[in-house]
Amino acid sequence: MKQSNSEALFVEAKKYFPGGVNSPVRAFKSVGGNPLFFERGKGSRVWDADGNEFIDFCCSWGPLILGHANDSVTEAICSTAAKGASFGAPTREENELASFILQHHKYLEKIRFVSSGTEAAMSAIRLARGYTGRDKVLKFEGCYHGHVDALLVKAGSGLATLGTSSSAGIPEAYVKETIVVPLNDLEAFDAAIEMYKGQIAVVAIEPVPANNGLLIQDGVFLKHLREVCTREGIVLLFDEVISGFRLGFEGAAGYYGIQPDVLAFGKIIGGGMPVGAYGASAEIMSQIAPDGPVYQAGTLSGNPVAMAAGLAQLKELAKPGFYEELERKTNKLVSAIQGHADQKNYVFRMFNMGSIFWVSFSKEKAIRRMDEIPENSGQLFAPFHRFLLERGIYLGPSGYEVGFVSAAHTDADIDKAIVDFCDALDFVYNK
Repeated sequence: MKQSNSEALFVEAKKYFPGGVNSPVRAFKSVGGNPLFFERGKGSRVWDADGNEFIDFCCSWGPLILGHANDSVTEAICSTAAKGASFGAPTREENELASFILQHHKYLEKIRFVSSGTEAAMSAIRLARGYTGRDKVLKFEGCYHGHVDALLVKAGSGLATLGTSSSAGIPEAYVKETIVVPLNDLEAFDAAIEMYKGQIAVVAIEPVPANNGLLIQDGVFLKHLREVCTREGIVLLFDEVISGFRLGFEGAAGYYGIQPDVLAFGKIIGGGMPVGAYGASAEIMSQIAPDGPVYQAGTLSGNPVAMAAGLAQLKELAKPGFYEELERKTNKLVSAIQGHADQKNYVFRMFNMGSIFWVSFSKEKAIRRMDEIPENSGQLFAPFHRFLLERGIYLGPSGYEVGFVSAAHTDADIDKAIVDFCDALDFVYNK
């Protein structure tokens, strides 16, 4: 596979950006080699600077549920941008997208648009603190909530403990307000609630953790969180930046039938444009300025281009049978590859939930926590990823990241991917 143009662009990029990238995972460090520089995409396909063509299962890390350059979304972007990209003032497009979301999502009464999933999570945490008058945040190891200081924290020692920073530049005072417990561990969660009784403002969780593998949670665990938060007066935050509008229009909240107090969104609701949102009941959202004392603002929040793109995309998602067809294709992909692995007795498990899938070099039928992921997964994923690139299949360049199936993926795409994934497994285990 020719890569000379991408390699030259990467050399140039390193003159401008730390590590040559504007988001760390793009640097290809965990899979080796140099990152590909993409020039265009259409449907299920992308083309890099060297003209290589790939079936794309990264989908810009999830937002492109309709595929690249969807005609409806593209038309909405172009026609809206032609009238002005941003005004820093209210627009009709904000109203239209908000109305559509609220009409189709029974777990929300009011919403506030922001410009990223990180901003949505950060704002939701501030809202929870303002609403409860408490300071501490409880999060779960293995869940990612963007690069928010209070949430970029990993577990310390002990069953239920204050965390330690997972990044330089985060003041210790921030870290002291964050409690970290393992996922799917009722004992640890209950111990933390008791230890910090009356101090916790919010329990934040990805109900479908999908940034450190696809760590599918037991519904009983999530329902227990709901019950305890209700009893203790704690805000339950579902971070649905990935799962929102991906599992179904109502995301994980709808899938599990659980009413969180606050939801955070991103990715899909922008149709590929930078966007985020958080929402809750009218009562809780009344705390947000200018109605209430919790301040949050953004110059580009609710910009008309992102709103129009999001509305065009969500209208497609709301059509009957959309999610069923997406899940059918994903199940076809996963079951065929897993069947091959089982037949060959490979140490391999492919997990999926809706149209999200994850490649795991493990025999475990369920992985619900970070510490259950085999230590050698990365070593095996790297050659697996490189093999697929040579075959024209693009996955995100990290074994801890998930893949996505879009509406643009055809059955022919899925059939090709099945062959290539199976051959990649044969290569990894027989080289």
